[in-house]
Amino acid sequence: MPRRTMSRTRSIPPLREEDSSRTRRQLLEAAGQVFAEKGFERATGKEICERAGANTAAVNYYFGGIEGLYTAVVWEAHSRLVTFDALSAAVAEQSDAQAKLQAVIGLFVHTLTSPVSTSWALRVIGRELVAPSPALAALREQELLPKVRILKGIVGELIGLPEDHPVVARGCISIMAPCILLLIGDRYTLIRAFPNMGLTSEDATSVIHHMVQFALAGLAAVARDTQQA
Repeated sequence: MPRRTMSRTRSIPPLREEDSSRTRRQLLEAAGQVFAEKGFERATGKEICERAGANTAAVNYYFGGIEGLYTAVVWEAHSRLVTFDALSAAVAEQSDAQAKLQAVIGLFVHTLTSPVSTSWALRVIGRELVAPSPALAALREQELLPKVRILKGIVGELIGLPEDHPVVARGCISIMAPCILLLIGDRYTLIRAFPNMGLTSEDATSVIHHMVQFALAGLAAVARDTQQA
């Protein structure tokens, strides 16, 4: 992410704690909308502050600049999707690998068919997955890769192979791919291409059942081939 030279602006008068917290939240929300619409490169602190109804110095004051604000927005966007803590807790409640896989897929599908699917959070994360910026670095290490490790453990158990086996990696990719498509795919195009697929919260149960059934059948076939090799 290229560096920007921030212009000097007047300081912000002291705020009460609740006012400060509210202003910060308003900035995050406004910035999320602007970054989702324009990306980092075309977004400006001035427009974000105007949308948030904040002082023009607010971005520097609360986030240290536009780059710090963008990083905060990426983390906020991720927190509205599926966090490592949420995934870990959901898996911990299950006793066998099939139930764990259903819990993983269920969390993603419920999120991606909920109102968040039309929010700025999905578009911001989608942009980062397609064209990663330095803002993704810490998120990758603390959230994304730990979630992948959970999935590798489940797939390895289902196939009967070590987590670091190439077949396990391919199995994970096969499971992750439809979730990523729902995450970054343009909803209008998906609905036009598959008008009867069902991408609303009311369709979540059917979508989860299909994706779990499809994944389990594929992993079972791979396990048979591996055993016969």
